[in-house]
Amino acid sequence: MRRLFPVTDQTVARAPGEKGAADGAGVPGDPGEREWSLDREWSLDELADAYAHPEPTAGGQRVPWLRANMVSTLDGAAQHDGRSQPISCAADMRVFGTLRALADVVVVGAETVRRESYRPARARAEFARRREAAGQRPVPAIAVVSASLELDFSLPLFTSPLVPTLILTGAAADPGRRTAAERAGAQVVIAGDGVGVDPVRAVAALGELGHTRLLTEGGPRLLGQMVASGVLDELCLTMSPTLTAGDAQRIAGGPSVAVPRRFSLVSLLEEEGFLFSRYARA
Repeated sequence: MRRLFPVTDQTVARAPGEKGAADGAGVPGDPGEREWSLDREWSLDELADAYAHPEPTAGGQRVPWLRANMVSTLDGAAQHDGRSQPISCAADMRVFGTLRALADVVVVGAETVRRESYRPARARAEFARRREAAGQRPVPAIAVVSASLELDFSLPLFTSPLVPTLILTGAAADPGRRTAAERAGAQVVIAGDGVGVDPVRAVAALGELGHTRLLTEGGPRLLGQMVASGVLDELCLTMSPTLTAGDAQRIAGGPSVAVPRRFSLVSLLEEEGFLFSRYARA
């Protein structure tokens, strides 16, 4: 993997205990302890440094930062045959795992949970020290966004997570399904007045639970709602060097926004023709 565009000091906060920009060492794009430009497989530590979460604050307190991680083909398809795996690659999965390891919580739509056979996050020894230093639990929680709560509560996502799975839903969600979710061990979080979820309230509710490093993996409908509501802070997009044609969904679906939202390029990596871009709100 090689870097095509450097991460700036302003857009990357160093993890606790790491050397920062003021030290002049280990900073992506700068000469230092690591040879960031070498065309080779990066270590997980290097990837974690390159994708370190910003730590925005308000009133001295950390506030939520929502990043999305998606993959797209050259012709804009977010999936093939209904799944993202066919357009992914090993390097994409390394980035996927790293982003998860940096997150407090992974927010995902119910349809994606069903389609992609989601499982609970697993503890990874490679990130244990980093998570402990950041005051995080051993693994991120999975937060499922669901209006209907029509979920299979016998799945490992609900029966055997290391930390309880969260379910974001509306106040008018079916009471029986809410009870079933709670009996299965899930924590139900109300983030909307009707049956659906308001993305603004969802982000705020997760922040109130202490989750400020937020990651969403879609699907396209959920990401579209986040874009439309203006809560998305960052997009990590893998561009797959493939063409699929057909009518597959884009990475974000739903109604268009009145004015296109402008994001700025933070970094760009490449491996075997795959581009790994990182954009933050301008």
